Amino acid sequence: MDLTIRPAEHDDYDAVAAFTENTWPDRDGGDYIPRVFHDWIDTPDTETFVLAGEDDLAGICQGAMLTDHEAWAQGMRVNPDFRGQRVSPQLTYAVFDWAREQGATVCRNMVFSWNQAGLGQSRSVGFEPATEFRWATPTPDPEAESEFDVTDDPAAAWSCFQRSDAARHLRGLALDLDETYAVAELTRERLFRAADEERVFAVRDDDGTRAMSFRTRTQRYGDETTYAEYGVGAWEDVESARALFAAIARDAADLDADETRVFIPETVRHVSDVARVRAGFSDEPDFVLEADLTGR
Repeated sequence: MDLTIRPAEHDDYDAVAAFTENTWPDRDGGDYIPRVFHDWIDTPDTETFVLAGEDDLAGICQGAMLTDHEAWAQGMRVNPDFRGQRVSPQLTYAVFDWAREQGATVCRNMVFSWNQAGLGQSRSVGFEPATEFRWATPTPDPEAESEFDVTDDPAAAWSCFQRSDAARHLRGLALDLDETYAVAELTRERLFRAADEERVFAVRDDDGTRAMSFRTRTQRYGDETTYAEYGVGAWEDVESARALFAAIARDAADLDADETRVFIPETVRHVSDVARVRAGFSDEPDFVLEADLTGR
């Protein structure tokens, strides 16, 4: 069967919704693609591709430019009726080609650690392992206590991140300020932007800055739950972790958020520190992979 790559159109909604409404039947919750599809079509610095057959769509994937050299691939979905017809590679290579045309030298994606098919597809088309993370989930609490001072100094937060184990494990990546669930290189300029637009946290004692984070957004998912999301969590020890998550809990409560997500490294130290301070974390880690777009 002949399949054709083309940009998605608003009229493709019904076809896309039909094959994405039950993407993971053994998991709770539906696919987000139908909720964001129309917004995707109209979002600048992105391109949403579909692979079209004669009477139906075989798949969908979106590419987004996060910075002048970093692209993000997301929403790879394959119509079950077209499996075995190399749908994923065709869509991925279309995203790679588009990203190169925009000036990207790297393209990353995120895959749930339990998604064996997604991980296998990503590796087969050129994505390589980048890093592993988990969500810390401190409960919003206006009374959360901290023994350390917490300031909003982005310069102090940047220096703390630069020397942290978190930066090394995450390869300098953090949540993007514009694209939900995407990660990009955290730079000093982006951290200062977060200070202007959202909030930065620098946890200090007499010895200096010992922990940092920054808020990326507050967003409602579905009809009921509002999340406050934080771009990274970096800390030196359990005491500074406790102070950092207390500051985040107070901030989330001030925003009337129901839940939080904090991007943290998937290491024994970081996850067990979160457990020790009883901040809470997600059941499973997630993986970030990346493809070098500079080759011939």
